[in-house]
Amino acid sequence: MSLILTREDYFPASNLPIAVAERMPQPSFPPHRHEFSEIVIVWRGNGLHVLNDRPWLVTCGDVFYIHDNDCHSYDSVNDLALDNILYCRDRFRLGLDWSQLLPPQEENSPGCWRLTTRGMALARGVISQLERESRKSDSLSIQLSEALFLQLALILRRHGYAADRPWALPEGEQLDLLMSALQGAISRPFDLAVFCQQNQLSERALKQLFRQQTGMTVGHYLRQLQLCQAKYLLRTQDCLISEVAARCGFDDSNYFSVVFTRETGLTPSAWRQRFLPQREFSAEKVKA
Repeated sequence: MSLILTREDYFPASNLPIAVAERMPQPSFPPHRHEFSEIVIVWRGNGLHVLNDRPWLVTCGDVFYIHDNDCHSYDSVNDLALDNILYCRDRFRLGLDWSQLLPPQEENSPGCWRLTTRGMALARGVISQLERESRKSDSLSIQLSEALFLQLALILRRHGYAADRPWALPEGEQLDLLMSALQGAISRPFDLAVFCQQNQLSERALKQLFRQQTGMTVGHYLRQLQLCQAKYLLRTQDCLISEVAARCGFDDSNYFSVVFTRETGLTPSAWRQRFLPQREFSAEKVKA
């Protein structure tokens, strides 16, 4: 049973609709749910974010919209810095259609979004103001907090794109282009030199920028993306290990097993076996 985070523990007063929780750094945290919703924005570092049983490798620019009945956790964190913008929609006073501004909780909705470099700069300024105003409980401060939250939601919509739909990337800076390309390269080879040549970028400078922002090399980041995808496929699908390996960019299934075991401490088969009872229980619920 997952931990429940209550409103009373995170909102200073019962009439406040928004709170900002700075996590710099964000430690490993067990599976939990909230009595509120939140937006998670990652500023630097890296780690594993498991949202509703799906693992996501997170780093600078990643954005998650967490609903009150979602379950998530953090693991394998490395200098992970993020902000949680907590909100209770039932406490909002402005008569706005938030369904047009906040992604819906649907099965086909992207689990993770990314924010462009420009968007990150804009969001930082708004969150800084929001953090100050959201502590106050007078009427004007509450209205200003909600207005700032609206501004943040608009920034995220204008400067964000779905992490697993990289073709929707708006025009951005070099790091955004690279992140987008890597998201689309999980199942196929990626050549950084060719990428830099095609986009007229300095390979050396891009490597340095990537390492500075994420704490990883490009190759390590891509490998972790592939392993996250492998964990998800092994947990949710019945395809052969060799097929999982191929879909995650490994030509040799034996090499895939070696890498997977080294990184997780379990063979791909053993990893899948851990979740069989849960999958069988879910299947029985669907049949019922």
